[in-house]
Amino acid sequence: MRQRLDVPRAGRSAADGFVIVDKPKGVTSHDVVAAMRRLCATRKVGHGGTLDPIATGVLVIAVGRATRLLRYVSEHDKAYEAQITLGVSTETDDSEGSALQTPGCAATPDQIDRAIERFTGQIEQVPAAVSAIKVGGQRAYARVRSGEAVQLKARPVIVREFVRTSEVESLELPVDARTVTVEQFDAHVECSSGTYVRALARDVGQVLGCGGHLTRLRRTRVGAWSKPRTIAEMVAEVEAAGRVETSGLTAACTALFPQVEVSDSAAQQLSHGNTHGLDLAIQPGARAVATHEGRAVAVVRMEQQLKAELVFA
Repeated sequence: MRQRLDVPRAGRSAADGFVIVDKPKGVTSHDVVAAMRRLCATRKVGHGGTLDPIATGVLVIAVGRATRLLRYVSEHDKAYEAQITLGVSTETDDSEGSALQTPGCAATPDQIDRAIERFTGQIEQVPAAVSAIKVGGQRAYARVRSGEAVQLKARPVIVREFVRTSEVESLELPVDARTVTVEQFDAHVECSSGTYVRALARDVGQVLGCGGHLTRLRRTRVGAWSKPRTIAEMVAEVEAAGRVETSGLTAACTALFPQVEVSDSAAQQLSHGNTHGLDLAIQPGARAVATHEGRAVAVVRMEQQLKAELVFA
């Protein structure tokens, strides 16, 4: 059921930086952003990777100038704890969608583990039709909800780890006017950006010939961030101190990239986006955050020559 996040507006604006939020179940990532705009007393708030309403867990929220870093956050690997149900497929590949096929499942744990192994490593994955991917300028989920049949193309993703973490449990699942015998288990997934855990549940079920869907999902990590704060904790911060505490802009940058300290003159030059003649210790193809006296000046990248990708003047 869809929830509503009623939060107070902070008396003081939050500083530029990241806030790692524990997204509750039943709200969208956009709902969390709307709540954080009130809690941070600024419209300049964004998130670094959508979580479906069914999911909970780590949502990286950027405030102020740190929103310019979100494109880098989305590149990072993610980790999830999932619950998968085999024997019923749904139109959304999760428990919120209507059942499509209900053959039930009697697969053994060994058969399930062998099916899971097929989806570890670099794979081609067809995203769930009800996803935020744009098709002809419109979100796929919007097209599906309007009654259109959407078939997305497979794309390469990397599943670094996909393992069963609980015993397989046989359950009687009510579907429409009858019950179906299904197999349910918990799994741990570590994967590249762009991987859909819902699609993994669907595909394991397809391999076993019984269909499958995602029943529960919690994101436990995005890149280096794994310790989220609840909305209630941030409401308490606002009530006690008048504003939400953020990581700060420099800490947000250095959590993403290695740090290179620059001189007064180099900082002044970089603050205008000028890298001509600068010799910084950065490997070819790598990014770094240039800091001066503990303050982020710019995000730079070494290509054939040094380039300033972002400037925080």
